[in-house]
Amino acid sequence: MSFAIFTDSSANLPADLAKKRDIHILSYYYLLDGELHPCYLADAPFEEIAKKFYAAMRVGAAPTTSLITEERFVEAATPYLAAGEDALFLTIAGGLSGTLDQACNAKKTLEKAFPDRKVFVVDSANASLGQGLWALKAADLRDEGKTCEETYAYLEENVYTLNSYVTVEDLQYLRRGGRISAVTAFAGSLLNIKPLIKADGGVRPKLAIYGKAHGRKKAIAALVEAFDKLVENPAEQTIAIAHADCKEEAEGLAETLRSHGAKDILIEYYDLCTGAHIGPGTIALFFLGPDRRTEEEKQTFLQRAKALLHLSDKDKS
Repeated sequence: MSFAIFTDSSANLPADLAKKRDIHILSYYYLLDGELHPCYLADAPFEEIAKKFYAAMRVGAAPTTSLITEERFVEAATPYLAAGEDALFLTIAGGLSGTLDQACNAKKTLEKAFPDRKVFVVDSANASLGQGLWALKAADLRDEGKTCEETYAYLEENVYTLNSYVTVEDLQYLRRGGRISAVTAFAGSLLNIKPLIKADGGVRPKLAIYGKAHGRKKAIAALVEAFDKLVENPAEQTIAIAHADCKEEAEGLAETLRSHGAKDILIEYYDLCTGAHIGPGTIALFFLGPDRRTEEEKQTFLQRAKALLHLSDKDKS
């Protein structure tokens, strides 16, 4: 039985690819100068929109974003459940947004309205194309004939194997989001220090600063170093690069990775929702490698999964 796949626009998938793979995108919105704009439009030239968005940020624009509500998940999935399909919600990392909680609330609402159908919610443990690659994998599994439940189980088992490494151009955007202090941002800008950031292994996954590099070239070189250290079978997977209007550097990184064994590389402008929080000039690299979690984090994850299963069983009874 086929099932419907939904993800939020943080997944950063090009519109034509999402349409081709039958992946439904729920768009975030950003507020700028008192006007509300969608972060994703299926029939709009995203590259042009992204260029203008990041150009505006470079001269002082400060867009804000909000989560996707339970009601929007319910509205999007209802026609498919009514038609007899199950649904899979794949969201941005739970530590980055409350959208995951809204999807979980929607699951309860929908399963109450459609007791013969199943709705599964997966925390992608990622954002941008790290999330998007899992949406594509879900589509692969569906097209191979896997059920929604089997696809959910695979994703739950493997989401932390998608490694994400990020560097930013300007520390002030991390300061605004509370990631670093104003003093650190000021000092870092003076000294040309670039933070090295990765997706962590927490139960509510988020981004964490794990190091620093002096200058842009060394920061991008650190992404390559992480790739060389951790990537598994690079020629047999899709590597992804998202950039916030620094296309030439992203393409240069891709060329380097090809010389290090990568073959299939997806490059895309950074989605506007997460891009609003990390700023223009950001480059992020996504690839499959070892599980990001420590052994302690794995045990915590299992305990939480058991607790959620217990609560689900109580709801059914």
